[in-house]
Formats: sequence, structure tokens, C-alpha cells
Amino acid sequence: MKTIDLAYRTMFAELVQRCLDATFETEFSIEGNFVRVPVKGRDYWYFEVTRPKKTRKYVGPAEDPEITQRVEAHKEVKQDKRALRKLVSTLTREAGLAAPNRFTGDIVDAMGTAGIFRLRAVLIGTVAFQTYAGYLGVKLPGAALQTGDADFAQHYSVSSSIEESLPPVMDILHSVDPSFRPVPHLSDPKHSTQFENATRYRIEFLTPNRGSDEYLDQATPMPALGGAAAQPLRFLDFLIHEPVRTVMLHRSGVPVTVPSPERFAIHKLIVASRRRSDAAGAAKREKDILQASLLIKALDVTHRLDELAEALTEAWHRGPAWRAAIDKGLKMMPKKNRDTSVTILQQALASIGEDLDGFRLSEG
Repeated sequence: MKTIDLAYRTMFAELVQRCLDATFETEFSIEGNFVRVPVKGRDYWYFEVTRPKKTRKYVGPAEDPEITQRVEAHKEVKQDKRALRKLVSTLTREAGLAAPNRFTGDIVDAMGTAGIFRLRAVLIGTVAFQTYAGYLGVKLPGAALQTGDADFAQHYSVSSSIEESLPPVMDILHSVDPSFRPVPHLSDPKHSTQFENATRYRIEFLTPNRGSDEYLDQATPMPALGGAAAQPLRFLDFLIHEPVRTVMLHRSGVPVTVPSPERFAIHKLIVASRRRSDAAGAAKREKDILQASLLIKALDVTHRLDELAEALTEAWHRGPAWRAAIDKGLKMMPKKNRDTSVTILQQALASIGEDLDGFRLSEG
């Protein structure tokens, strides 16, 4: 596992901060411009967008100093976006950090711009995994990064309490690809948790299920997700607890919220043990254990063993089903990866003075 040079790690940290700052500096798209329009002897500011069609939105009188200040701030953000594109290009081309394919990047960008992360949803799955290269400052192999879907998770309690919603989710997806359509849920065709385009690229919305198993086959309506429902899943609450903010290396950088890498690693061990035994399940299981082993190594080389140990300890203490799943997930790894992962996990536990009863059985 190779780390990237300090200069590139510093550059990525700068990119993250500037991208996050930019999301608060302007309410107006960088794709448009402010124009000064004379009307009956007075000048007014309008905001003009030329794509997909030319539109103008009234902003206010040009002599208003507060409005003029916002116009200048918008110019600075636009200039900064150009600089951010250069940073992203340097990090992907020179540092070799992972970037999503353009379509995935555009989807996540559209969802982020619509407000999904502000509404406390979390990007999960392989698209989230792609962001850990920059977040941790390591190089991750391409085989672990390939995907044909994007997954978002949100707690129902959050979705039902924030009293705000995304725009219609179909409008968001159609802004990227008009061929997207809702996929009726198998047990509740009135709702859709998945959306698919003509090339079978899928967007899925998920929510934790900590109640009865009878809810696992039902779609959960999510008030904040613009008409989308979500598929309840076990163990998901562990994954999306205390997520982290980072940037996807797409265009000028896309601010995203993803699970913490230590929780992602432990969660992948758990879900690997629960995959179906068919060909599709086997392929997903292989990717699960690969991503888990890579992140365990990455957390070791970046000196984050305390965080890894705390995540493992929390999951281990959640009960016998959790312990069995972690143990089974580790045993699914190729022997060399399993031995390395178990050694790192035991070192991590030692670093916080934790001795988990039964964990050493995972070496067998």
C-alpha cells in the first residue's frame, strides 16, 4: 500500500477546504453570470443562465452595496472554480488518485447540488470507496473501484424530521440523463427505491432497518428524498454513523459525505458474509472483501489504527450475529490478506488496550 507524496496530500486538503467553502459563498450557479441591465435610467442586476435555455432572474438594484458584494463574491467563486479544476487535474494525473467515471461524477454532482448531502444523506458503496484514496492519501488499485451504480443512504428519522425535501428526484436525474426511469419496488410497486437509465446504470436509496425483519422487503417512503422511497437494510446504521466530508475528484471537485473509512471496512466484512451464493452475489462478495482488506491496510499505513479499533470494538459488542459476520467475512479473504488483516486488527486493538473475547478465532 503506497501513500502519496506530502505535497499532494496537502493539495487535496486545500481542495477539500476550498470546495466546502465555495458551497456557502454563493447561491448562484457558476454556470451563469450576473448582468447589469439598465431600466428607465437605473441599473439592475440580473442573473443569466444560457443552458439548457437562456433565462434571467431578477436580483436587485445595482446601487445596493450588499447585492454588488454578492456579485463580486460570485466572480471570485467562478475564478476559484477554474483553479480547483487545475487542482483536481493535478491530483488525478500526477498523483494518480482515483476519479469516478464522468457519468457517475455528474450524477453525484447533480444530487449534491440539489441538496442531498445538506439533507444529511450519505454516499455509500463503491463510489464512496473511490473517495478514500484522496481522503487517506493512498493509492488504491483500479479493480476495487469499478461500479455501475450509485447508492445513497439516509436515516428515516432524519428524512421525516427536517421538514425539507429535494426537488423531484426524477427531475434531478433527468438533468443528467433523460432516459432514467423509476423501477417499481417488487413488494410495493407504488414506490421506487431504484432508478435506472437506458444503459442499466442504477441509483438506489437505502435506509437503516433496526426493527423487525418484516420491513426488509418493504419500501420506506422518505419525505426528504424528492419522491423516492428507500430500501431498509440491516447493519446500515453502523455504516453511516458519524460520516466524514470529503471531495470527489470530478470537474472542479464535488463535496460529498461518505462513511468513515474504518466503519466502511468493518461493514464490508459484515455484508460480505451475507451475500447470496449466486454469481452476482459471489462477485459482490469478492469486491467486499477486497475493499475491506485494502482499507484495513490503508488505515494501518496512515496511522489510523485507533479509529479502526474503535469501529471494530463497537461492531463486535453489538452481539453474536455481528461477531459471526465479522469472523466469517475475514475467513472469506485469501489467506495472505486474511493473515495481514487479522494482524493489523489485533495491533489496532492493542493500541487502545482492547481485548475482544473470541476475536482470535478469526485467524482459523
